Amino acid sequence: MSQCDYTRRGFLKAMGAEVVVLASAGNLIARERKAAGKPNILMILVDDLGYGDLSSYGATDLKTPHIDGLVSAGMRFDNFYANCPVCSPTRAALLSGRYPDMAGVPGVVRTHITNSWGHLAPHVELLPKLLKPAGYHTAIVGKWHLGLDSPNTPNERGFDHFGGFLGDMMDNYYNHRRHGNNYMRLNGKEIDPKGHATDLFTQWAVDYIRNCVEGVPPSNHGQDARDTKPFFLYLAYNAPHTPIQPPANWLERVKKRQPGIDDKRAKLVALIEHLDDGIGKVITALKAAGVSDNTLVIFTSDNGGQLNVGANNGPLRAGKQDMYEGGIRVPMCAVWPGKIQPGTSSDRIALTMDLYPTICEAAGAKIAQKIDGRSILPMLLGKSQPAEDRFLFWVRREGGGYGGRAYYAARYGDYKLVQNNPFEPMELYNLKDDPKEQKPLDKRNKMYQKLFTALRNHIIEAGAVPWEKYPVPPLAAEKSGS
Repeated sequence: MSQCDYTRRGFLKAMGAEVVVLASAGNLIARERKAAGKPNILMILVDDLGYGDLSSYGATDLKTPHIDGLVSAGMRFDNFYANCPVCSPTRAALLSGRYPDMAGVPGVVRTHITNSWGHLAPHVELLPKLLKPAGYHTAIVGKWHLGLDSPNTPNERGFDHFGGFLGDMMDNYYNHRRHGNNYMRLNGKEIDPKGHATDLFTQWAVDYIRNCVEGVPPSNHGQDARDTKPFFLYLAYNAPHTPIQPPANWLERVKKRQPGIDDKRAKLVALIEHLDDGIGKVITALKAAGVSDNTLVIFTSDNGGQLNVGANNGPLRAGKQDMYEGGIRVPMCAVWPGKIQPGTSSDRIALTMDLYPTICEAAGAKIAQKIDGRSILPMLLGKSQPAEDRFLFWVRREGGGYGGRAYYAARYGDYKLVQNNPFEPMELYNLKDDPKEQKPLDKRNKMYQKLFTALRNHIIEAGAVPWEKYPVPPLAAEKSGS
């Protein structure tokens, strides 16, 4: 069967067509792949999920059995941080192993150039580029959000296969448009599938796993059906990002279960529970394909929950867009049967960018470029790994009321320096003594200057990385006749 046949049948299934699964052949190949020793890797990134919006992280008004199942099957993190309180920068950190501003993405990449605050740096080698020489077939299903056109599209930046959405947010989960643009793609081809985006991405991920186990994943350019390449699947859901648009039957279920629940909260709960159901189907597909025992699964969110749509960030202060803990601390867990001890937890401080070297180490991929992330694989595998002695930085640049300015946070040990918008002063907190960030310390505290200086040095270094794409100046446009 050709590359086009496999790609076509996966996406036809998402639209309701029948697909035949070669179960016996697939299980044989799965056993051969497991014997080869390389793990498959499933990286699940959800969008705007609050620290307190899983039942395993303390939520009492929603049910997330499938994500909770992952949490209990592996190692749960209580001090895991997104690299930014908004989308694009965290995604850049995940795929580059660098601080977002060092990867050219200090803010959100958007449709309109005058309100787009990042351009993925050409010199940065993304994760799929490193995994390919290690023998992996790589795919992204879902939200990309690191570029809308060449050269910053998923296939051009190293992924063998892409099925999903190029843009930031969808204005509607069913028609998948943003500012009237259709950013849904199958590799380089514009597509217009029908259905809720969460359901589409779930089905496309399931199809990808099945096709890989059968031996011919999409976009494999005619490889032999007996090929046993491991896969790296980056599954990036839009949910539960706005608009808060759950399928009607999921919303009805929540309201029936919890009479009197606030309508705003009910919608978000339904959208999260629908997302959880989709993740459950993907995990079931791994088991059905016979590869779950040799698959490293990592789950996390790109930033904290958005408070004005009903999100719950647990005991943490603030939410999405904020440099306080509620904007950047997120749920995270890692599962690898036989490797990561089930039911374990860690209070180690780690960031999204640390997943890049972690995945590379698990896959046996070599990193030649400079990165900022540090692998946490030894700790995941139960080995001794001392806490990292490092300064940590967060940055977000934004338009609108921010005026194109950036704001920051920096952390060293228990101390955190926060500027929650460009027009506010820096505040210093000791998170051990003041986890809710309510009691700023005096600026004369020696840690204030230490963090301030470290942040200044980081800003100087990041300033050498170009990220702006300038619009055509008005006079030049007039001269060209445009």
